[in-house]
Amino acid sequence: MRAKSELAGTNISPFFHPHSGFVNGSSSTAYSDRSEAGRVLAQRLLRESPFTDPLLLALPRGGVPVACEIARSLLIPIDIFLVRKFVLSQQPEIALGTVASGGIQILETEAPSQFGEREIQAVIEREQAELARRERSYRQSRAPQSIEGRCAIVVDDGLTTGYTMRMAIRALRRLHPASIIAAIPVASAEACEALRSEADLVVCARIPETFFSVRRWYRDFSPVLDEDIRTQLASLALEASPKAFRA
Repeated sequence: MRAKSELAGTNISPFFHPHSGFVNGSSSTAYSDRSEAGRVLAQRLLRESPFTDPLLLALPRGGVPVACEIARSLLIPIDIFLVRKFVLSQQPEIALGTVASGGIQILETEAPSQFGEREIQAVIEREQAELARRERSYRQSRAPQSIEGRCAIVVDDGLTTGYTMRMAIRALRRLHPASIIAAIPVASAEACEALRSEADLVVCARIPETFFSVRRWYRDFSPVLDEDIRTQLASLALEASPKAFRA
């Protein structure tokens, strides 16, 4: 359940702003790359600190370099959180649901009647196997961080519709964090608005008035490779114990 405020007579989360529902900036300047975006976002998050027992959860691939910069700047432990949409090969335009880290599966749409339960389950199992393979590849020998009771800060490099972030947050709720913060360097106003009903706080560094794509807001938007993710996560000592925000 979403954390509630200790203020009597309110249902506002301790990390939720009652007037806007999200924290945002207004700069129209593109980031040089994801690393710069992470440093800017870290400063936005610092204004909202302190958080109790925070954990950064990066959405691969693009969210990882952003989250790594936040981890370096604020000394917060980091892990990955994977979400995969599953569809039927005969009707790929219909997203039936998602599978996510922690063995979570969420069915969003009822499958067409001509498809049997066994066929749908086979699709889910295939996607779960691929998700597990990627987790092993990214983490290598490191164990996943515990999420229950912590302030989960979910990070991506940008949002157009915000679908993946919303699915990640819904899956995370089942792992019982104390609160969930969606943190992104740039996003459309529509995506941020949609997240208000999902996250306890949305921290977005830039919400442009005109938004066409995430790529437009980075001068260097090179693909993030699996090897990049492995290297960056290994360098941050994924298994390290939590540390407090810098003052």
